[in-house]
Amino acid sequence: MKILSVDQIRNLDTKTIELAEMRSLDLMEAAGQSFVNWFEQVYSPDDGVVNIFVGPGNNGGDGLVIGRLLSKKFFEINIWICHLKDKFSQDFKANQAALPASGELEVRSIKDGNVYPVFEEPGIIIDAILGTGITKPIEGYWAGLIDHLNKDLSERVSVDIPSGMFADSAGSKTIFRADCTFTFEIPKFSFLLPSNIPYVGKLVFGQIGLNHQILQESSTDKYLLTQYQIASILKDRPETGHKGTFGHVLLAMGSYGKMGAAILAARASLRVGAGLVTTHIPKTGNAIMQIAFPEAMVSVDKNELLISEFPSVEKYDAVGIGCGIGTDEQTEKALVDFLTSYKLPVILDADALNIIGKHEKYFSLIPMGSILTPHPREFERLFGKSENDYARIELLQQKAIELKVFILLKGSRSCLATPNGNLFFNSTGNSGMATAGSGDVLSGIITGLVAQGYNAQEASLLGMYLHGMAGDISAQEGVGEEAMIASDIIDNIGESFKVLNNVF
Repeated sequence: MKILSVDQIRNLDTKTIELAEMRSLDLMEAAGQSFVNWFEQVYSPDDGVVNIFVGPGNNGGDGLVIGRLLSKKFFEINIWICHLKDKFSQDFKANQAALPASGELEVRSIKDGNVYPVFEEPGIIIDAILGTGITKPIEGYWAGLIDHLNKDLSERVSVDIPSGMFADSAGSKTIFRADCTFTFEIPKFSFLLPSNIPYVGKLVFGQIGLNHQILQESSTDKYLLTQYQIASILKDRPETGHKGTFGHVLLAMGSYGKMGAAILAARASLRVGAGLVTTHIPKTGNAIMQIAFPEAMVSVDKNELLISEFPSVEKYDAVGIGCGIGTDEQTEKALVDFLTSYKLPVILDADALNIIGKHEKYFSLIPMGSILTPHPREFERLFGKSENDYARIELLQQKAIELKVFILLKGSRSCLATPNGNLFFNSTGNSGMATAGSGDVLSGIITGLVAQGYNAQEASLLGMYLHGMAGDISAQEGVGEEAMIASDIIDNIGESFKVLNNVF
């Protein structure tokens, strides 16, 4: 799914109106109807009074349409017109004039200096104050109003974008904290950044009939993954295949006290369909691996406690390095020696990245086309601090292009940056996955997919989507978010494949 800029979305709206020979009011009516269709499925008139706060622009016009339509569905509606400025858009005025005059809903005004409204009982607040056109942060009285609404016990829903949030750039300060944001067809870039996710809440898309040809012609370097897109990546497994058909993985992972990392990655590699997995581990881990995960083969390092050398890798179809290996000098030397001589793409995670981050000269050793999977702190150790999430994504994109590698920045909305400059944001996953070993599982998944013949981009996209989906299944149908551990994610990879295999 394409992520477009505000200017591109405006152009798409304009072209849709022109080509369909419709009025902008008709598109606004479609937006309001789309919202109401969804709203009725989630809420009922028994959920309390619906207080709709509308601003003077077209986002406020959407709110007026929503109020008028909901009032016909027997919801008790109060509309609060926020006079942020004296001038109101033409479509706002037209929809204000179309409001019923029979007392089906209450319309009230709020002006700078008025006492903030207090509701007798929690109900539903719909935020249609400010849309995507804002160019400066909300301040003063209106910032106070949003803070006041954020503290209310009512359910909060934003129309198109939470008020105060910039769609394309940093700078937002006071933002309406929505439990759910209902947006129209196309995600905004800002929705996918960690600092904004608490304000977006659950993200829901509504169709309003935007012109698909113009949408297809709109260029972008940012995408939100969809189930359809991921399902189309899946390879068929030949019925005559054997374990050699599906690739042999080498995982150089683990050290004294951190053998769990190697076990989790190995389990995940086999669970995504790899035919064979060999783990290269220190001597101390041999019995542990053989007992904990007998399906994996073992290559034993000469060192008792850590990895000090790498085995010959010619027979392996994919190599994953880093989980739990530590940053000891011997391990550092072994990794540098390996990368100096090995020129095929590898999957690098955790301590492999921490070692590379020690010296900028190590960057040149990373084989082109490799996959790096840092979490935010590892990313910071590699490339330095960023002022905000927007700057971090720009740096992510820049470094993937510069190093000619794939960088998967893990987080609540993991993002893959590709060597050609594209950014892919994941749409699966939950906070329960913020648990020890979750990243090791992802490394194992991606390495197992590469071994099966998926290219680096396919393996990264499919890997992070499967990883997140398995976490979602664990949360929704298994242990919940609070009790989730990394093994739960592995246990639900099979269910995730079932879902994807049933898309077509």
